[in-house]
Amino acid sequence: MAADEDVEALLASGDLEGAATAAIRTLGPRILGYLRAVLRDEGDAAEAFAGFAEDLWRGLPRFRRECAFRTWAFKLAWNAALHVRDDAFRRRGRRLETSEASRLADEIRRSSVARVEHEHAALDRLREALTPEERALLVLRVDQQLSWDEIAEILSGEGEPVTASTLRKRFERLKDRLATLARAEGLVE
Repeated sequence: MAADEDVEALLASGDLEGAATAAIRTLGPRILGYLRAVLRDEGDAAEAFAGFAEDLWRGLPRFRRECAFRTWAFKLAWNAALHVRDDAFRRRGRRLETSEASRLADEIRRSSVARVEHEHAALDRLREALTPEERALLVLRVDQQLSWDEIAEILSGEGEPVTASTLRKRFERLKDRLATLARAEGLVE
């Protein structure tokens, strides 16, 4: 992964600050998403992300290269999540002083939140552009991960049954349409 290589190169040159900054900038959005999924609370995820950034910044000189840098970073994030979840001081509202790592973590978190909100709004607009039948097909196949035969049975109403092969063709056309709409919304290039 490029993040591992970039950080390794900066570490080899002795640029610990550059390595920490590069690590937080490149892995930060993925780490933040991971923390959101684990903690399921934006405030807790933000706090854990700040803790992760501080731990990475302080711990980088002790990184022993026993695993991939990315693995080590996700381990730091897991420990930060556990710390936020279990920290009695956090429950009393104790705040840590802001440092350069915390400011950088907050910058990444804020830009990630704005990006996620923009993407959610754009995805809502995409869904609105679909017919109810297209939305049903999409949800059944993608969200519910049903087989084509199961979807055919669900979507076959009174009268003529829908075949799995017909649904696969509709789905291919739907994917093309969604790709076009997503490009128009700026979600993909």
